[in-house]
Amino acid sequence: MKKEIQKERFQSEPHQPASIGQARAPVGVEVSNVFKKYGPQTVLTDISLKVEPGEIFTIMGPSGSGKSVLLRQIAGLEQPTSGTIRINGHDPHDPDTRDRFAIALVFQAGALFNSLSVYDNLALYPLEHRIGTHAQIRDRVMRALKILSLENAVNKSPAELSGGMKKRVAIARALVMEPQLLLYDEPTSELDPVMSATISEIIATLKEQYQVTSIVVSHDRELALTISSRVAILMRGELLSLTTPDGLQHTDNPEIADFMHPKIDLENPRYKTMGA
Repeated sequence: MKKEIQKERFQSEPHQPASIGQARAPVGVEVSNVFKKYGPQTVLTDISLKVEPGEIFTIMGPSGSGKSVLLRQIAGLEQPTSGTIRINGHDPHDPDTRDRFAIALVFQAGALFNSLSVYDNLALYPLEHRIGTHAQIRDRVMRALKILSLENAVNKSPAELSGGMKKRVAIARALVMEPQLLLYDEPTSELDPVMSATISEIIATLKEQYQVTSIVVSHDRELALTISSRVAILMRGELLSLTTPDGLQHTDNPEIADFMHPKIDLENPRYKTMGA
């Protein structure tokens, strides 16, 4: 089940998201000794990793392990309690970094405005920030929709879309920003296996066509093993492993192996009492 994705290249001037015309380069991300606390609770403990420009880097781990919290730090939505995060050497929380680099986040639930059409959802950011003329913005929006095979949904409201279409619209909205860094928070959650495979293929294809740096938070083992350059495993807020998909398949760490290939012990008394 393969979907052909249109091979069109976005172009814009580097370090100036509001301009159009020059190819922009992917960025690198470096996380150094990051701790994050909410009150007395430590959510991230001494996280250090480096994402190379243009790679697909996946962050995995059980629920509550700090994956989405780390993604928010990288996106500049929150500041670490201590430690540093740098995007091509710049602090993502600094407003100047937003002016210098194009960073887009695909939210887990899509975060679409239900009162707006698909077109207006995609056009909102460039219109508010005056990124080009109305004709140029429409061209950006329609190209993004075409890449995600969503042309027929342009005038629909989010309420009229399936879960998979909402995910694709959220990715299309991110593409309108012509990103150098694209962050995905659980892009295949709540999707059936066929649509999950489609979203995974879209992420891989966008990386190949546009050389955008992609960081993906996901529980999806198939996604991690098939499209990732490298995979980080977080557990209890700590970085337990940083390896390739092949290394993850052949890990000798029993905790990681159990996470990747969980087994249900039907003899466990916990399961025997569930139907009582």
